[in-house]
Amino acid sequence: MTVELAEQTQDWTEPGVHPVLPGVHRIPLPLPTDGLRAVNVYVIEGADGPTLVDSGWAGADGDALARGLRTLGYALADVAQVVVTHAHHDHYTQALTLRAEHGTRVLLGRGEEPTVTAQTHPLDHPAPQPPLVARAGAPDLAREYAALVAAIEQSDTTPWGPPDVWLDDGGTVPTGRGDLEVRATPGHTRGHVVLRDTARGALFAGDHVLPHITPSIGYERAPEPTPLRSYLDSLRLVRDLPDALLLPAHGPVTRSVHTRVDELLAHHEQRLAAAADRVRAGDDTAWAVAAALPWTRRAQHVSQLATEHAALAVLEIAAHLDVLVMAGELVAADGADGVRRYATT
Repeated sequence: MTVELAEQTQDWTEPGVHPVLPGVHRIPLPLPTDGLRAVNVYVIEGADGPTLVDSGWAGADGDALARGLRTLGYALADVAQVVVTHAHHDHYTQALTLRAEHGTRVLLGRGEEPTVTAQTHPLDHPAPQPPLVARAGAPDLAREYAALVAAIEQSDTTPWGPPDVWLDDGGTVPTGRGDLEVRATPGHTRGHVVLRDTARGALFAGDHVLPHITPSIGYERAPEPTPLRSYLDSLRLVRDLPDALLLPAHGPVTRSVHTRVDELLAHHEQRLAAAADRVRAGDDTAWAVAAALPWTRRAQHVSQLATEHAALAVLEIAAHLDVLVMAGELVAADGADGVRRYATT
C-alpha cells in the first residue's frame, strides 16, 4: 500500500499544525519535563467534529492545542472524542480537562483501569517504584526517588478519573474518516493500546513504538509483575501485523513500523545478553548490573543520571533480569534484607 504521507518538518517538536495524511494532522505540544520535549497529538477530521489521538498534559500548554485546532477551523468545544493510548500525564490528563470543560468523550484501554483507580486515590495507593528500587539493591537511590516522587505529587493538580469508554482489544472506534482498530499492547503500561487505520496503512503507536528512544517499561501507579515480557510480546504482535506508517507520540512520523520494531527487539536482546553476562561476572543485584552498563548515548554511569532517570534505569534492568529468570537462564531469591539477588543456573 502506498501511503500519502505529507512532507514532514526536520524538527518534530516545531510548534504548529503539521499535515500527516489527508484529514490527519499532528500538533506537538510542549511538556513540563526535563526529558521529553513534546508529545504529538493527532487530529483526525470528521463530519461530527475532530477525533484526537492523545491529548497532552493538562495545564502544560493548553493554549497550544487550542491554537492548533483554530488553524484547522475548530474550537476545543468541537472535539468529538479523545482516544488515549495510555494513562500517563502527557497523554491522558488534558483529555479529562476537555471533558470537564466541554463534555468531550474520552476513551482509554481497559487494561489501564488499575492505574487510573490508583492514580485517582493516591493516598490509598502509594507509588510502587521507590520500594522496587530498594529491592533492586539501591536503598540510597530509593530514598532520593521517594522524596522526589513525594514533592512531585504534592504539587500535582492534574485531573484523574475513569474514561467514558473502556476500549477492548479488537474493538473499533469510528472517527468520521474511517474506523480505528484497537490493539492491546501492554508493556509500557499495562493497558497501552495502539490504533490501526487499516484503510490507509497507518498506526497511531502512542509510546509503544518510538522512532528514536526506547520507552520506559511498567512506569505507572499499578504496574504488572512482568512488564518487559508483556512489552516484548506486544512488539512481536505489532510485527506480525501488516507494516504501516508509524505515527508515534514522541518523535517524527516515519515510513515503517516494522523497521523500528526490529530495532527495538534487537536492542532488548542485546540488553538481555549484557545483563546475563554481568550476572555471570558476579554482579548479583539489578543495581550492580545497572552500574556496570552504559546509559544514554553518552555512555554515562547510572550514578551520573538524574534521580528519576537513574531509578528508571535500575528498574529496567530488574525487568530484564526477571525475564532471564522466567527463561530459566538465571535464578533469583529475595534476601532477609529485602534485596533480590540473581545467580546463574
